[in-house]
Amino acid sequence: MLIGDVARRSGVSTRMLRHYDALGLVRPTGRTVGGYREYSAEDVRRIFHVESLRSLGLSLKQVGRALEDPAFTPSALVGDLIRWTEDRLAREQELLERLRAIDASAPTGWQDVLRIVELMREFNSTSAARRQQAVLARSEGVSLPAELLAGAVLAESDPHVAGALRWALARSGGDGVAALHAGAHSEDVDIRRRAVLAIAEMPEAPGATAVLADALGDPDTTVGRHAALALGRRGVAAAVPTLVGMVVEGSNDVDAAEVLGTLSQDPGCADRITTALAGELAAPTADSATRIRLTQALVELAGTTAQDILRQLTQDDDRAVALAASALAGVLEDRPSEDRADEDS
Repeated sequence: MLIGDVARRSGVSTRMLRHYDALGLVRPTGRTVGGYREYSAEDVRRIFHVESLRSLGLSLKQVGRALEDPAFTPSALVGDLIRWTEDRLAREQELLERLRAIDASAPTGWQDVLRIVELMREFNSTSAARRQQAVLARSEGVSLPAELLAGAVLAESDPHVAGALRWALARSGGDGVAALHAGAHSEDVDIRRRAVLAIAEMPEAPGATAVLADALGDPDTTVGRHAALALGRRGVAAAVPTLVGMVVEGSNDVDAAEVLGTLSQDPGCADRITTALAGELAAPTADSATRIRLTQALVELAGTTAQDILRQLTQDDDRAVALAASALAGVLEDRPSEDRADEDS
């Protein structure tokens, strides 16, 4: 079979077949009278073997060794190929993310592209101070792409840089929640925590409440607590059980009590909160410290029911609880009369 026929049947160009011949990788068995290369069926099979090994990422030198050297075992080489391929895919994924970030910024010229590339380079700096400065130096009068900021938020471990990134994302005007949505469902708990914290600082963003409501049931308690605080500030009553649990456990209990106070402005929610706190106060497992935290939470609530419970606690058998309730009842008495009127109305 002449070289042109082999090229048509194998899909390997005549130029590559000549290159294989020059390397000694696939040499045609014979020559015609006119001196043209003539390939046998075995030669064609070897061409297919070469192409199959090349499809795995082997170099031509490695292909030659695989076909000629009996001691050249595939196990180690295949392991190397897997690692090389994983590295290449990681680089390609990084490139894809860069291109998407540039596209999301809707550049009007190459200067815009260069600005985004420089920003990405600074976000990848090993210096936390430089990463933070990259955000703050460009925040005034410059719109930073929400997708780029969201990616940086999800990857950032330094709390100061993360705070600056969340602040910039909240005021970017882009669809930050959509960019953070995948992070809120990541298998990495740290990424989920960062995503929920960022969404919590975007109260007006479309879709934020839905993502937070979903995060309320996260298996990680920290994620659920972040979501509960954010939802409570939005007036979502579904956050009440988690917020009450935070008071009981002493986890951000002051913040949780304040949010419960905000939610109690709704009369229907106030009854639910008061009942929950009263139930925890009466729980046989509640120790003195827990009951004091619950007592402190009562003073945040609107309405007379919580105040009545607080006054009853001034006579509690636990002296520490009774003293705390007495002090807090005095705080209520010292409140301006208009505040008390608002609570009673």
